[in-house]
Amino acid sequence: MTEVLILLLFPALMAYAASSDLVSMTISNKVSLILVAGFFAVALALAMPFTAMAVHLGSGALVLVITFGMFAAGWIGGGDAKLAAATALWLGWDSLMEYGIAASIFGGVLTLGLLQFRAMPLPRFAAGVGWLEHLHHPKTGIPYGIALAAAGLAIYPSSPLWRLATGG
Repeated sequence: MTEVLILLLFPALMAYAASSDLVSMTISNKVSLILVAGFFAVALALAMPFTAMAVHLGSGALVLVITFGMFAAGWIGGGDAKLAAATALWLGWDSLMEYGIAASIFGGVLTLGLLQFRAMPLPRFAAGVGWLEHLHHPKTGIPYGIALAAAGLAIYPSSPLWRLATGG
């Protein structure tokens, strides 16, 4: 059961957060709360040392402080800030820099792709599809949760939690 939780919980929540941000430009607080609770459930099930849990908790707290500063400046949404912090909790200190770089790269590609999409006329098949029309509008922001989730998924298999779970 623990293996299923480790293999599916984090990826499923990342996929949900990304798709939710894509279609509604929001990431529910429940996603971040389930990620936090899920981390502790998995860490306890794996008998992760409390010192290691504290380091993961510190990583999440650091990212929360940084991303809420970014939220306060209007650079990202509140859901993005909470998702990034919950993801950092799962990935831990050892993977934090790699996660930040991956999120920046995925975010840049996402932004450039959306700018290109918005520069073209909306395809006929998308007319009347509310979330696509909203996403196409030039005043709509960037659903950065997609980049955060993609980066989390890319880094997760090399994270300390994953290595602990797989014995690697």
